[in-house]
Amino acid sequence: MGVDFIPAPGHLKVGISANVRNGVTPINGLRHVPEGDTTGWYLYAGTELRDDHDFFLPLHVDHLDDWCPGIRQYLGLPPGWRFLVADGYEDIWFDESLVAEPTD
Repeated sequence: MGVDFIPAPGHLKVGISANVRNGVTPINGLRHVPEGDTTGWYLYAGTELRDDHDFFLPLHVDHLDDWCPGIRQYLGLPPGWRFLVADGYEDIWFDESLVAEPTD
């Protein structure tokens, strides 16, 4: 993609929706700026990003292959990037709103 590689080490966490493990597609990923013991990645399956407080579960990157094989290849994208993948389809783009400073 011509962008800097920002690693997502295996000991750090992603936020992931439970339906990813069930094989629901498409798989969506978006990366915020990493904080603490997280990578900044949030992954969810389907077309709806819900705002339920328990929608995202913490999961170490090392366990992602058990949930969704093939997704780790996208986790080197830097903050602000998104992806959407399904059988035979891939879309990757930059979303400035993920890294923009909040304004009052």
